[in-house]
Amino acid sequence: MKLIVKVFPEITIKSRPVRKRFIRQLAKNIRTVLRDLDPALVVDGVWDNLTVTTKIADPKVLHEMTERLSCTPGITHFLQVDEYPLGDFDDIVAKCKEHFGPLLAGKIFSVRCKRAGRHTFTSMDVDRYVGSQLRQQCGAAGIDLKQPQVKVRIEIRDQRLYVIHGQHEGIGGYPLGALEQTLVLMSGGFDSTVAAYQMMRRGLMTHFCFFNLGGRAHELGVMEVAHFLWKKYGSSQRVLFVSVPFEEVLGEILGKVDNSHMGVVLKRMMLRAATRIADRLQIDALVTGEAISQVSSQTLPNLSVIDSATEKLVLRPLLASHKQDIIDQATEIGTADFAKHMPEYCGVISVSPTTNAKRNRVVYEEQQFDMAILERALERAKLVSIDNVIDELGQDIEIEEVSEALAGQVIVDIRHPDAQEDEPLELDGIEVKALPFYALNSRFKELDPTRQYLLYCDKGVMSRLHAHHLLSEGHANVRVYRPS
Repeated sequence: MKLIVKVFPEITIKSRPVRKRFIRQLAKNIRTVLRDLDPALVVDGVWDNLTVTTKIADPKVLHEMTERLSCTPGITHFLQVDEYPLGDFDDIVAKCKEHFGPLLAGKIFSVRCKRAGRHTFTSMDVDRYVGSQLRQQCGAAGIDLKQPQVKVRIEIRDQRLYVIHGQHEGIGGYPLGALEQTLVLMSGGFDSTVAAYQMMRRGLMTHFCFFNLGGRAHELGVMEVAHFLWKKYGSSQRVLFVSVPFEEVLGEILGKVDNSHMGVVLKRMMLRAATRIADRLQIDALVTGEAISQVSSQTLPNLSVIDSATEKLVLRPLLASHKQDIIDQATEIGTADFAKHMPEYCGVISVSPTTNAKRNRVVYEEQQFDMAILERALERAKLVSIDNVIDELGQDIEIEEVSEALAGQVIVDIRHPDAQEDEPLELDGIEVKALPFYALNSRFKELDPTRQYLLYCDKGVMSRLHAHHLLSEGHANVRVYRPS
């Protein structure tokens, strides 16, 4: 299979050195993203389009390749093509007839040719000749350039002919690794996940920082959605997941800070901690999912006071977004289901939160705060490579595993719906229930408590983690299913 990758249009208007650097980075990223599927993959091109060539023929692997490329920043779209040496017009007709002939009988069609290089003919010459010959030779009903039933698309580059079979859309943006790094403050909800995606799509390497306000389930949920975002859109680069225990910081705020200013002070403490972590990682910008006046702490006066806690640049890509637009994009990129089922945590609840905080008043309130508590939280922060975050989380967890299910037991398939659809789990005489891991904690209580449930996932790590959490919540009817 050969693919022609069309780069993001903004890349093509860069200066020559920058354009070359971006294209080289994109080629490197494509190799990294597809390496495990085809170690012999060839990626060529340094200036305009890139070509990706693989000798893999397995339809399932080829589908996975196209899925990954569709989510790789820097690609506008890519074409699946067959490549031939360029012959005369009759040879072009023969190649097009070979691929499209059976589709044209009785149909309205069009021919579209794109050309690059020096030739004695124009693209329109090719369109007219090939179109007239295909109409005569294939029994087509006619030609319509505006609303054809079948589109015959070809590209001519120098002395090569490409017959195009399909076009796959990408997400655009700049290649990851071509621009700077950022640290995204992640809560796991709709806003922070969409903000992280937008940064990644713009080509910024995005590390994740989570402030745990009290809850193992919430930490696990945020780790899962951060890993999902990285795996789907950013796996060409290795980034970090940082978890900062903020329970003690929250307790100090609840005990020492005026009720109306708790939310603003908490955000300032998070920015202070994120700044220290960013300094350690040599990162110059922080990212949040805040939008103007979505909640009381996000008014313009409050955001100004919050930002004064750091000298870092604070980016808010969703600043002027409507909530429904954010939810719609979360649905589009695959994080909405995570956000809907994200475990709640006990945050700061102000009876009458201020929407117009004054810096002098906030500074006064923070003077009551013991900054040594913030230092302790930073000392206990955990930094883990995102590709290992789930595995490392489950290393020391011991849960009973069974290799065979017994009659009456229910296997709960907690894999992502995509994996469940691609490889359904079916066992004779055993009930299998699909319940994705991100919905498990919130919906497990709906299941019949008198039955035994065996959690299943590919590697067994996610099933162990969730079984451990459910057991700690008092559900004694949970085990892990690990077929031998």
